[in-house]
Amino acid sequence: MTTVGLIGSGNIGGTVARLAVDAGYDVVLSNSRGPETLKDLVDELGPRARAATAAEAARDGDLVVVTIPLKAYRDVPAEPLAGKVVIDTNNYYPQRDGQIPELDSGATTSSELLQRHLPDSRVVKLFNNIYFSHLRSLARPTGSADRSALPIAGDDAGAKAEVTAFLDRVGYDAVDAGPLAEGWRYQPDTPAYGIVYMVDPQDWEREAPGDAAKVRSALAAATR
Repeated sequence: MTTVGLIGSGNIGGTVARLAVDAGYDVVLSNSRGPETLKDLVDELGPRARAATAAEAARDGDLVVVTIPLKAYRDVPAEPLAGKVVIDTNNYYPQRDGQIPELDSGATTSSELLQRHLPDSRVVKLFNNIYFSHLRSLARPTGSADRSALPIAGDDAGAKAEVTAFLDRVGYDAVDAGPLAEGWRYQPDTPAYGIVYMVDPQDWEREAPGDAAKVRSALAAATR
C-alpha cells in the first residue's frame, strides 16, 4: 500500500493526511467544495499530496479514509471503493446529522450504516474517538514507552490487519474492539471517547498518552 485516499479533509482528515505523509505515504485529498479549495493544505503537505474529487480519491487510494459528517454518508461513491479497505471516522451527532431512529434505538451503529452503503468494501472504524490535535501530537514510533493505542472495529479480519499495519506506521498501536456492531463502545459519551487521551476531562487542550491497557479498560466500561 502506497496511497491513502481521503474523502473529507477537515480536522481529522487533514491530520491523518499529515501523519500519512510523514510516514512515507502518498495522499489524495478531497472534500465537498472542490479540489481548488485544498491548495493550501496540499502546499503544506508537499509533493506527496494532491487534491482531487471524492470519486478520484476513492479510485486512487489503496486505503481510503471516509471522514465526513455522518449525514452525508450516502454521498460516498461506492463503485470505486469496491474491494477496498475503508476507514470510517464518523460519529453520530444528532444536533448536526438529524435524528436517525435506528441509531437512537441502538439497532445499528454509524459504521454499520456506512458498511451497508458500501457492500463491496471492508469498513473499519477508526480515528473517531480522539481529538484531532491529540491525534497529531500523540503519534510515537513503534516501541515507544509512551505510545498510545486507538480502538478499531470491523467485520473483516484481513481489513483489520491492514489497518493495524497502517496505524503502526503512522504512530499508534491498535486495540481490537470486535466487529462493527461493537463500535458503539468508543462513540461519543463513552469512557473511550476523547478523555482516554486527556490529562483532565474538562481540558481538551492537554493530551495524555492512552496505552492499550487504558483503552481496553475504557472499552470494557462502556454502557448503553
